[in-house]
Amino acid sequence: MKWTKKTLPVGQSAHEPELSAYQRAMRNRLLAAPVVPAPEPWRPVFEYDYGVPVGGLLGIGFATDPDTGHDLVMVVSHDGHGLFDAVTGEKIARDRDPDPEDSTPDAVADLSCPGLGPVTGSRVRIAGLFGGGLHTTTEDGWSLEVVTPAWPNERILLSIDGGLPHEGPHREKWWHIFHSNYSTFRAAGFSPTGRTIAIATSSDLSLWTRSTDDRHADG
Repeated sequence: MKWTKKTLPVGQSAHEPELSAYQRAMRNRLLAAPVVPAPEPWRPVFEYDYGVPVGGLLGIGFATDPDTGHDLVMVVSHDGHGLFDAVTGEKIARDRDPDPEDSTPDAVADLSCPGLGPVTGSRVRIAGLFGGGLHTTTEDGWSLEVVTPAWPNERILLSIDGGLPHEGPHREKWWHIFHSNYSTFRAAGFSPTGRTIAIATSSDLSLWTRSTDDRHADG
């Protein structure tokens, strides 16, 4: 019997299984879904499509304003630390020269940096380049998922009631709200209150907010 060597497709490892028909269909479905606005009750905080520029962004974290109760987003970058009101989009505090030992979160075990402005005296856990993570679900059924059907560009999917792209049409149960095809993805998630969505790349911060009383589209 004569054995012949089967030639693998370019770039495919000998140990890499081929995608199943289901996996190919899922990948094609994700690739075909355009970026769309987040559904009600979510609204963008910034007027720009890609949020507010933050050069050299390393990571983000959430805090709560003790006076207004608003979600706050702390940004850690090569240019220092900043604090945004997640409802108004206002930058309410800035530290351009933090202490070297606190300039990035990797210096401590819980990946935190000292708070500033109204949360001075506390520490804020930061998710991004050095690790960590943000909430991916809310109590009333919203979910965020980071997918990469065309590596290395991440896509952020917002869904409701388990409507991730395994079932339900795009724009009805799940929405492709962000495509990181121009900068390096850093982090994405909800605030602990579930009222804010934050997506950070190496060059910008995008935020969506909803009212305290808003529930999801089906309820």
